[in-house]
Amino acid sequence: MDKRVDTDGPKPSLTEADIRAIIIGIMLAMFLAALDQTIVATAMPTIGRELGDVTHLPWVVTSYLLASTAVTPLYGKVADIHGRRITLLAGIVIFIVGSAACAMAPSLWLLVVARFVQGLGGGGLIAMAQTIIGDMVPPKERGKYQVYIASVFFASSLLGPVLGGVISEALHWSVIFWINLPLGLVAYLMTSSALKRLPRHERPHKLDWLGAFLMTSATVTLLLALSWGGVRHPWTSAPILGLVGVSLLLWIVFAWRLKTADEPLIPLAILANPVVRAGTIAAGFGMGTFIGLTIYLPLYFETVAGLSAANSGMGLIPLTCGTVLGATASGRAMTRLKHYKRVPLAGLCIALVGTAMLVLFAGKISLVSFGAILAVISLGFGTLLPVATVSIQNAVQPHQLGTTTATANFFRQIGGALIVAVFGAIVLGGVGAGAGVTAETLQAGTTDRTTMVQLFQYVFAATFAGFALSLIFLIKMKEMPLRGRAIEAAKEIAGE
Repeated sequence: MDKRVDTDGPKPSLTEADIRAIIIGIMLAMFLAALDQTIVATAMPTIGRELGDVTHLPWVVTSYLLASTAVTPLYGKVADIHGRRITLLAGIVIFIVGSAACAMAPSLWLLVVARFVQGLGGGGLIAMAQTIIGDMVPPKERGKYQVYIASVFFASSLLGPVLGGVISEALHWSVIFWINLPLGLVAYLMTSSALKRLPRHERPHKLDWLGAFLMTSATVTLLLALSWGGVRHPWTSAPILGLVGVSLLLWIVFAWRLKTADEPLIPLAILANPVVRAGTIAAGFGMGTFIGLTIYLPLYFETVAGLSAANSGMGLIPLTCGTVLGATASGRAMTRLKHYKRVPLAGLCIALVGTAMLVLFAGKISLVSFGAILAVISLGFGTLLPVATVSIQNAVQPHQLGTTTATANFFRQIGGALIVAVFGAIVLGGVGAGAGVTAETLQAGTTDRTTMVQLFQYVFAATFAGFALSLIFLIKMKEMPLRGRAIEAAKEIAGE
């Protein structure tokens, strides 16, 4: 028998003050997760020196990535079962506990363990923020609120590297983790009471623990293969092929579990939904390609453009600024346009033109012109983000919103890891780098400029392919009407 919470009866409405408190609170929660991914990178050399272990430093990043990616779908499922408030607050608490453990870690391996705990909390914060916005705002108005999410990532991208370097040198590296405690406490207090007034869509069903274990294990082994391949071990080595094989086997068993479980971790109706499927793949290719660019462009600025390590990060500003502007324009257009897909379709075409120019003129144009092209590319790509997210949410019933949003974010992260691995294989394989050689070691200038220009032409060609695939799947995604009220949209989806 269906025991879902009744959402159609009278309920206290959210006031403007409630909405404002929730928005600020969830933005702070998102900022915690987004900032943590950028602030640690510049502090890692200092951490390695003080903890006396530089060799295993990559695990500080890898452990967080493994945990946060693997648990993202679990947060969505738990939110659909037990509610958004308790799930978000639990994520904040776990993140704070993990941050405190990181700050007090006396050795590198204890820091790695603490970072894993921190990732268990941070993995659900971004997906839960998007889900909560979906609960508060009807689909037709939801696009403009996705701008806040883009702004959080923009701020963290700019502030993270600067804060990480300054804090680790002027104060102590542990402060980059201690600052999460007051931020997390404010986020907790601001959302705790206000979230009680959210519309309730959860259903009292059970969590598929076996499915969760299989999916988490499959994700961890795949990410380990992608993190180690071409860096610690050659791509064709036994450890990497073994990890890929184990991951593939686990994914097959997980697919079998989805078909046979009474209540699968990810309902088959969600995976079979053509809008969710096409929108998730389109966003996965687009976001994965964008992440790959942000990771490898600093190497281009140093080895091709001749910038210093300190200034190479500044070269990413056009890329991050354009994304926020594109998302803002697209999100606002969704509230007014019937055919809202036209904006990102045009935007991705513009991004493709800009990327083609990079392929043709890499290493031949001035830094100013290069930055202008990056701004055009990011402006075009940014239009995809709100449309993909809102379209996916608009295509499912309210009680599936958390699972759907988290699943879409999960596949975006997996897509990002895959595309970053492809970019890495192009660059490191092109210079004949063996295991142990990373993008960071190439920044020392051991490879001539002409070779790096040729390699980045291949990288930009791969970028073109990624955006082209994103465009193809966006074209395939059905453009469903965006309803002004969530209940109306749910009834249409249910066929009532």
